[in-house]
Amino acid sequence: MRIHHLVALAVLGAMTTLSDEGMWLLNDPPREFLKRKYGFELDDSWLEKAKLASVRLNSGGSGGFVSKEGLLVTNHHVAADSIEKLSTPGNDLLKAGFYAVSRDQELKCPDLEINVLQEIIDVTGQVNAAVTAEMALAQASSARRAVMSQIEKESLDKTGLRSDVVTLYNGGLYHLYRYKKYTDVRLVFAPEKQIAAFGGDVDNFEYPRMNLDVTFFRAYENGMPVQTTNFFKWSESGPSDGDLVFVTGHPGATQRLETLARILHRRDVTLPYSLARVRNMEAALRQFSEQSVENRRQAATDLNSIANSRKAFTGQYQGLLDPLILARKKSAERSLIDAAHRARSQASGQPDSAASAHLAAPDDVQESIEVVAVIQAKLKTFEKEHGLFETGHAFSSSLFTAARHCVRLADELPKNSSERLREYRDSNLESLKFQLFSPAPLYAGLERAKLTASLTFLAELLGGGHELVQLALAGRNPAARAAELVAGTRLFGPEERRRLVAGGSKAVAESNDALVLLAKAVDGESRKLRLRYETEVEEPERQAYASLANVRFLAYGKSMAPDATFTLRLAFGTVGGYEVAGETLKFHTTFGEAFDRSSKLERQPPFDLPTRWIEGMSVLKLSTPFNFVSTADTIGGNSGSPVLNRAGELVGVNFDRNRHGLVRNFVYTDVQARHIAVHSASVLEALRKLYSAPLLVKELTGN
Repeated sequence: MRIHHLVALAVLGAMTTLSDEGMWLLNDPPREFLKRKYGFELDDSWLEKAKLASVRLNSGGSGGFVSKEGLLVTNHHVAADSIEKLSTPGNDLLKAGFYAVSRDQELKCPDLEINVLQEIIDVTGQVNAAVTAEMALAQASSARRAVMSQIEKESLDKTGLRSDVVTLYNGGLYHLYRYKKYTDVRLVFAPEKQIAAFGGDVDNFEYPRMNLDVTFFRAYENGMPVQTTNFFKWSESGPSDGDLVFVTGHPGATQRLETLARILHRRDVTLPYSLARVRNMEAALRQFSEQSVENRRQAATDLNSIANSRKAFTGQYQGLLDPLILARKKSAERSLIDAAHRARSQASGQPDSAASAHLAAPDDVQESIEVVAVIQAKLKTFEKEHGLFETGHAFSSSLFTAARHCVRLADELPKNSSERLREYRDSNLESLKFQLFSPAPLYAGLERAKLTASLTFLAELLGGGHELVQLALAGRNPAARAAELVAGTRLFGPEERRRLVAGGSKAVAESNDALVLLAKAVDGESRKLRLRYETEVEEPERQAYASLANVRFLAYGKSMAPDATFTLRLAFGTVGGYEVAGETLKFHTTFGEAFDRSSKLERQPPFDLPTRWIEGMSVLKLSTPFNFVSTADTIGGNSGSPVLNRAGELVGVNFDRNRHGLVRNFVYTDVQARHIAVHSASVLEALRKLYSAPLLVKELTGN
């Protein structure tokens, strides 16, 4: 069957000649585009090395191997969770920094897992074959989950590799990702938080920036450093203005292929809810932090994370209040309908007269768009309850999360893997238990503060008389209920969690642990909300989007990358500054600018440089490039991603977007939007001159 794509070529031409949009699959990269626009031949060996040298961290970010002995780099803010867990009262590694001068001083992280992608397999046919048109939505949802779990289990049994079936194009494709997993990961180097996050919340999502936002870990296997030939050579010079660069990382989630109705629902329902939630928690964490130095240390990672979310959600919300962005979404829908018209019309004139039967008609496209709109109306009626109970926003506590897993594992493990809730499938169990049984410390005061805030948020949203609120509070006010729950649990250490999981339903039934009792009490309602979401929202949306994806494939081919899914992607762009309010911002900042900014702001937090930097200013080359920007397409989850040059050398470590880039969740723009990275030369200069780390420098450079 032949289909002429006249309108598609026009749309594609407008996109590809002007834009570097795309978080591309490594098994379907934009080779022709890169060759045509940049004269760059993206060969298989370049891609294979990039795949095997890139890593994903379960703390929510990316990184890359940078030596043959398992040394890997990521962002300090990605590593902060592990650094905080390795700290103790009186030894705050976030504040003081850390450097292991020898291998035996490297600190083993209590629950950090890294994944290295080994293989991608298209399993779309298998997944789609399990769902038939005659199935009710609940049956279809169950059948789809079952076949995905079956594929994952068979892959795990065959290869021993972590195996995840990933949904792409919102249901248009399904790929099996196989990962080599490492759980012995040790801290090698981390700078002081003052310089890793110089400017703090004030400068977050802004540019110019001057941050040494890097941390080095080392992966071990069988007690020895991982030996690999797949690592990124560290560039001593870094990038220049106008250079083509690549970003290999794991972008978390985008919504570019969603319909206008879904985007409007996010604007009017989801984002206001999310903003209210994070603002509530941020206020509680700030109040807790101000009570003592130790409280500040305990809450630092949570507070940074929630403040980052607040800024990100705010930027997304502002973007969806922009009529131009909404107009672009509306135009994209119209173009898809027109493409269906054109493709169907052209196919009907081909010798294969049956061709048109395989194409969605324009009214079918419109119907799928309308189906998604109807789903949003349904979702609106229970989205808050689902978020609060099943997602757990009403119980913001590591202790409650542990209790819920213990309760649900007792119910789920006796079932076949394909019949369980997705997170308890065999292929995910080892990673889940690694987290659940973590020996990382938990703090009663912090847990009380978070539970009080989240239970209060529950009551504020649903009202004190709501049955779910009364179920959660059990006749107490939020503060009293939180205090009761934390005082009545034995889940602070992993021993009790292990005992409950090993004992199964009998141990859970006999437990009088306050948080276990709460998890059991709310589980019925939570599961009902989850089932409703899966059958009334997730499955019908997936079917509608799959239909739209098929039309898009026929009209445009794979000229549009799928939305981000926290899987390995390849992005690219050019290094370059931009203009804001008539001011030209150059492509990089310098060490000298950091000292100037600190001085102008009287060295007050968050612009106070570490003592090491103040005392070592005279030995630094102040013109050293510090941070730089490029047009490469990144999003949350790309934090820590290696930034590479044409030769595949590491020239930077991605750590942020500017505020103009926050709309990239929904649309790509490179007018002012930029990703921000730590310049490779700045890391070497700091390690050599300030941190007395010659062995680390030698491992990175060979010199």
